[in-house]
Amino acid sequence: MDEANQTVVSEFILWGLSNSKSIQLFLFVILLMLYLLIMSGNIVILILITTDPHLLSPMYFLLANLSFVDMWLSSVTTPKMITDFLRENKTISFAGCMSQVFFAHCIAAGEMVLLVVMAYDRYVAICKPLHYFTIMNLKRCTGLVLTSWTIGFTHGISHLLVVVQLPYCGPREIDSFFCDMPLVIKLACMDSHDLNTLMNVECGVVAVTCFILLLISYTNILITVCQSTKAGVLKALSTCAAHITVVMIFFLPCIFIYVWPLSITWLDKFFAVFYSVFTPLLNPTIYTLKNKKIKNAMKRFIGKYLGLNINS
Repeated sequence: MDEANQTVVSEFILWGLSNSKSIQLFLFVILLMLYLLIMSGNIVILILITTDPHLLSPMYFLLANLSFVDMWLSSVTTPKMITDFLRENKTISFAGCMSQVFFAHCIAAGEMVLLVVMAYDRYVAICKPLHYFTIMNLKRCTGLVLTSWTIGFTHGISHLLVVVQLPYCGPREIDSFFCDMPLVIKLACMDSHDLNTLMNVECGVVAVTCFILLLISYTNILITVCQSTKAGVLKALSTCAAHITVVMIFFLPCIFIYVWPLSITWLDKFFAVFYSVFTPLLNPTIYTLKNKKIKNAMKRFIGKYLGLNINS
């Protein structure tokens, strides 16, 4: 094998979010608090949904899976980013870098498909309420969730198989806080323009397809609720507004990073932090803030362990 084509880089250097010590300390405190909120909030949702018999419905089954995915989405990059704020040398091993590339794309793509599944669930619930439990039975819900994981794994492994085989023989500095696929490809000792375009196209197919399916689902929902009673319209619009907010928060950063890159470094970093930290934090908040059943489940859970008799 030609020596120039052999991977000789054993680790990469991450530039992080800032070079200022004071800013790094500030970000360390803020992001550590946010990460703890992400993990605790999503764990609470998982516990409530899996233990409360009042939440045994397809919507909450999917919500529990979303919380599980969000925990992983944040954990791929955030712990490393937080610990690097306290380190002088922000390095990551070659294996660790490739793992971030795989899991970041695997989990992000899986969440995109899961959001489509959740939109389909709301479409069936609102547009075909009499057939809801027939269509969205446990077997179908499980199959849809497994489909989201399968698509995510396929998307992630396709990126990994390409990136891991590239020749890395010189540059090893990444101007980000994690191994983002476009930045890693630029370090390869070859002309990476066409390859980067191909990878962005693949990301675009997943992201844009899911986004279009989401728009179709919510458009049909809005058309249906407009023909309903005023009370039904307000309730459905409130639910759809929350779901659409989650969709926009998650998809827009991904689209501007991978599908329609702006090539503005600080903006790419902001979008990356947004979808890896703020999206997993806002998802459980938005989906549960106005959810009466979740609030009542929380009251029952607290009452059970505090010895209180709360019937809601």
